Amino acid sequence: MIEVMAAQHPFQTDDARLFAVRGRVMAGERLNQQDGLTLYGTGDILAVGWLANQVRERLHGDRAYFNVNRHLNPTNVCVAACRLCAFGRKKDSPGAYTMALEEAFQTAASGYTEAVTEFHIVGGLHPDLPFQYFLDLISGLKRRFPQVHLKAFTMVEVAYLAKRAKLSVRETLQQLKAAGVDSLPGGGAEIFADRVRHIICDHKIDGDQWLETARLAHQIGLKSNATMLYGHVENDEDRVDHLLKLRALQDETGGFQTFIPLAFHPENTALQHLPKTTGMLDIKQIAVSRLMLDNFPHIKAYWQMMTAKIAQIALRFGADDIDGTVIEEKIYHDAGATTPQGMRRQDLERLIREAGREPFERDTLYRPVTRTETSVTVAV
Repeated sequence: MIEVMAAQHPFQTDDARLFAVRGRVMAGERLNQQDGLTLYGTGDILAVGWLANQVRERLHGDRAYFNVNRHLNPTNVCVAACRLCAFGRKKDSPGAYTMALEEAFQTAASGYTEAVTEFHIVGGLHPDLPFQYFLDLISGLKRRFPQVHLKAFTMVEVAYLAKRAKLSVRETLQQLKAAGVDSLPGGGAEIFADRVRHIICDHKIDGDQWLETARLAHQIGLKSNATMLYGHVENDEDRVDHLLKLRALQDETGGFQTFIPLAFHPENTALQHLPKTTGMLDIKQIAVSRLMLDNFPHIKAYWQMMTAKIAQIALRFGADDIDGTVIEEKIYHDAGATTPQGMRRQDLERLIREAGREPFERDTLYRPVTRTETSVTVAV
């Protein structure tokens, strides 16, 4: 075992390749493609985690962020037939559904309390719903819940709506923003590499189109998140390429708030012959993301995907966010996720405290939320 002392903290590893990476991390320097491949390739998860934790604490100290949110999936009808997906249905298939607007409003209201600060809204690529449906959905929610942040529609959905409405992507985003969309989620990024997308999601926009849609959203003042779906047919080179492309766009726009690694759940998909991700890969993905994405403010351990227990551990391996309370998350549970569909605020706080972190309730834009017995205040 080789040991180096670094500013009161011991760095230990039996992988000599990590010393060059450590030097750059401790100096605050940007890691390159080879560094990323080294981090994915090493078996020394504790050394990688130690490095990621240095960056995490440099940025956020002991804070661990969470919010009180609700998911709304207005339709699972989808023209795409992605091999990675267990959520989408053809419109005449068993289990297909599309909410009427009033039903969507009632669904939102049924899970709503004054504690809720965000609605997370995503769905399928419906072949018949007009663009006006989505504008009316957003404007109707905004009228009924004016204080709730609407985080709505992935880059894939936006590009599809633009095509259906015969509008440019920029015009589509502008109309969605005018209707009340406050920011965009990060889904649909999957893996940017064409080789992989042709296997898992060849019916979706390609990686460059996803990035361009995000670029346009950022240019008109909409923040967004970004994701990466890992643990299927991609390799380390594909993962590093994905992270570097996100980092380059963030250099340009500064519009990404949070990166969310999503573990692939193969159950009920066309790729169900693939094994599930391991705990080692889940933890390593969090740590590598924190080290490579030096310009992303936040790395989220999405407990619904990786289980609350792994997400809790991830708070010591680079993650600073554990997501929210989440009621009725359908997409990953249709693919076999066995986590609860919701978690109480106090349970999230307990997970965070037992990881040695300090719970910090936030809104979608990471502003602090202050609660009393009679009110909820968001710092602006």
